[in-house]
Amino acid sequence: MSGNYKVPDETRIGHVHLKVSDIEKALTFYRDLLGFKITERIGNSAVFLSAGGYHHHIGLNTWHSEGGSKATKSGVGLFHAAILYPTREDLAVVVRRLFEKGYPLEGAADHGVSEAIYLDDPDGNGIELYWDKPREEWPEDDKGGIRMYTHRLDLKSLLELV
Repeated sequence: MSGNYKVPDETRIGHVHLKVSDIEKALTFYRDLLGFKITERIGNSAVFLSAGGYHHHIGLNTWHSEGGSKATKSGVGLFHAAILYPTREDLAVVVRRLFEKGYPLEGAADHGVSEAIYLDDPDGNGIELYWDKPREEWPEDDKGGIRMYTHRLDLKSLLELV
């Protein structure tokens, strides 16, 4: 086996499947607040949600976690799952919904290549909501590579879009 293998350029991360403590509490967040649609439900122990009719972008289950405690910031595991919105306006709409519902944010950043909002779902799973800036606007280093950074996101200008 060669050590030079590279994953194909077309490879994408297709979905995230999370252990949650309570399906209904998780659905209040993913379906009712973020707007994902249920594509399949397996009793009271699992549900699959989608945007745009895909089989699922998010899976939620309580198979080993029903009634469990929240994920900890310092424990091993998922740092966050990222949800990519197609436009800055789409990101603004969901951020406005979060503010209107009083949902707490953990942070907001301009990364040069994207603008991102960070929050936790009801089980403490980190969630990033973001949109990618056009590729021609991405900052580059002196060798032509991507140069990401973390700057303060101008939430005012984002929310002015909606």
